[in-house]
Amino acid sequence: MGFTRSDWRLSIITAVAAAMAGIAYYAKLGGNVAPFVVAAIALALLASLVGRSVEALGDRLGAGATGVVQSALGNLPELFVVLFALKAKLYDVATATIVGSILANVLLVLGLAFLFGGIKHGRQTFGGEAARTMSMLMVLSVAALLVPSLTSALGSHASKAALHERTLSIVVSVLLLGLFVASLPASLRRQKAAPKADAADAADSADEAAESSEHSWPLALALAMLAITGVGAAFVSDWFVGALQPAIHTLGISEAFAGLVIVAIAGNAVENVVGIQLALKNQSDYALSVILQSPLQIALVVAPALVLLSPLVGASFTLVLSPLLIAVLIMSIVITVLVVLDGESNWLEGATLIVLYGIIATAFWWG
Repeated sequence: MGFTRSDWRLSIITAVAAAMAGIAYYAKLGGNVAPFVVAAIALALLASLVGRSVEALGDRLGAGATGVVQSALGNLPELFVVLFALKAKLYDVATATIVGSILANVLLVLGLAFLFGGIKHGRQTFGGEAARTMSMLMVLSVAALLVPSLTSALGSHASKAALHERTLSIVVSVLLLGLFVASLPASLRRQKAAPKADAADAADSADEAAESSEHSWPLALALAMLAITGVGAAFVSDWFVGALQPAIHTLGISEAFAGLVIVAIAGNAVENVVGIQLALKNQSDYALSVILQSPLQIALVVAPALVLLSPLVGASFTLVLSPLLIAVLIMSIVITVLVVLDGESNWLEGATLIVLYGIIATAFWWG
């Protein structure tokens, strides 16, 4: 029980990448682009280690607590990046990152899972009830996030409402976090035992359980790794944001594109590879749950937390989005719900989601 060879390899590579990011940032090596690229790679690797630590911690605390721990701690790198972006007054990057994190999951990652899973296994099916529950939760949480934006833009007293954007954002954030807290008892309850499987399935389950037990980390090790990777993510996030603005000017991209695509992908892409791997193993239910859980966490935990924590870095973050961000967010959520509600997927649906993500990303290249 403890570190596997792959765990050691990932830890060493992450440490080297983080050290290189620090050297490139402080020594100003590689011009404007190289420090940004190295920091992005280090951030992605740290996000992967944070996810692995959270998974191990959840394994030690019990299956029911895994989702709770993931919700609370799994998005630490992304949280740090947005906080440092707010400290640097990069408000467009911050708001675009929140929306981009949701879009990356519901379009890009889900599309890749459907595409690769469909190519390998053909039509894949998943539990219709679970898909409906996840979809409705996602719609409701995103709808709540959009209330401040819609109030400011469409309210009958829009100019007056604009004066109270911060207050409304705080109220919405507190209520969303309250909803998350209210969901904790249900999340902590142990799941019911699965129906009896046939002999082959039982043998496979036993093998997977034995492998999981063998590769799980002791509780002290999981906590220590989470603390180390959390501190590392804070430092690398600062370097990443520091290198972001020079890279934006050199590459000729907008702050909105940087947040919507680059920062969002760097913050959670490696962790979400798990969802694609599950689809390749034809475990569609688990893949859908893993992929759709992340945008729920962004809407229910990360975005509200940023509203409440932003004064600590001298910023005033609100949930008011630009009209284009509102439009693409609504469009993406509606399309995702339509795709998953039938309880099945194929490679063409995946390709369509990926193409839509590419079109949206291109639309933000200039701002």
